Amino acid sequence: MFTAMNEPTPIQIVGASLFALAVLHTFSTKFFERLAHRQPQHAGIWHLLGEVEVVFGFWAMVLMVAMAVMLGAGPAAEYLDTRNFTEPMFVFAIMVVAGSRAVLHMAGVAVETIARYVPLSGGMGFYFVALCFVPLLGSFITEPAAMTLAALMLRERIYGARISTKLKYATLGVLFVNVSIGGTLTSFAAPPVLMVAAKWQWDSWYMLGHFGWKAALAVAVNAMATTLIFGRELSRLPRNAQSRREPLPIGVSVIHLVFLAGIVAFAHHPAAFLGLFLFFMGFASAYPQFQDRLILREGLLVAFFLAGLVVLGGQQQWWLEPVLRGMDATTVYFGATALTAVTDNAALTYLGSLVEGLSDEFKYALVAGAVTGGGLTVIANAPNPAGFAILRGHFEDEAIHPLGLFVAALPATAVAVLAFQVL
Repeated sequence: MFTAMNEPTPIQIVGASLFALAVLHTFSTKFFERLAHRQPQHAGIWHLLGEVEVVFGFWAMVLMVAMAVMLGAGPAAEYLDTRNFTEPMFVFAIMVVAGSRAVLHMAGVAVETIARYVPLSGGMGFYFVALCFVPLLGSFITEPAAMTLAALMLRERIYGARISTKLKYATLGVLFVNVSIGGTLTSFAAPPVLMVAAKWQWDSWYMLGHFGWKAALAVAVNAMATTLIFGRELSRLPRNAQSRREPLPIGVSVIHLVFLAGIVAFAHHPAAFLGLFLFFMGFASAYPQFQDRLILREGLLVAFFLAGLVVLGGQQQWWLEPVLRGMDATTVYFGATALTAVTDNAALTYLGSLVEGLSDEFKYALVAGAVTGGGLTVIANAPNPAGFAILRGHFEDEAIHPLGLFVAALPATAVAVLAFQVL
């Protein structure tokens, strides 16, 4: 009933229409935020509709209501039961743990230590390492964790320093692109790679040899180019962070690392990683003196966003798969890059994995294109909403303009294109 067909069913047409409305809604959030200021008597509902993280969850609810009306409550519930919500749950858990004071402190110390050996003035060294080292670290601690760490560090050291709007958008664009491609050094960290790695028998050595080294080079070029372009502004920022907190006990840091490693290790087993997460919450409650405010609200909003994308995305296979089938290897690379901007890149590679008899060149082009376009919009890559939720408070009206993000991510995306297509 819900599989792709030559002729779309009425509910598939409704699903595609609602998906298009949701995409359009993501480009209109700034409009709703302005309405909240102009009409304070209805500010609550306008603020709600202005939350990018709420958009896909809202339209997914509309889809479920439409499905219940058109097909009945039983089929609607069955459809919802057959969706896989592992990724939203995992992103929520990893965001909260990765955003804890201990993990953030350890990552910050690592970045500061490396930055000392970078011969750049002021805050340039920290900025370069945060946009280069942390996204590549995502290949080992997963992309959502890397996005959370990088965004929190950049919020504290860069965005909190009243930088220009141009630098804010440029940083966000490079961060999104670098995290998207920086997770390809291994076969388990990037969502679009996870979707195909087992079926296509791509292990981490394969990823490193075919994708990883190219991605690492592009990440370094993107980070260095942005650092140099905004060098004058960044050089005025402090070179080293002024820490006002007492160092955490080593045992506490080790326990946090164990929780983080455990959640990553059981990323495909919700019962296991959610159990570990609940133990972590118990530990955090028992020792509040070692914690800052946990980013539970931000994590829940991001999970809600991704869950809505899962529900809406399940009705898009009927048009996405034929589009992919009609492309050759070169066309599919640029097609995947473009399609990623309006749908999650993991959904694209998943649909590609359903197609039998693909050539090695086609497989490479599909995955490379999916990760290349992962920074163009907030919905292009699963970790993007995490960075969006953490950093948007430093933008005007607490809203990030989608067109501004798209334009800011284009240069870094072009570097990724050159890396994956020329090297």
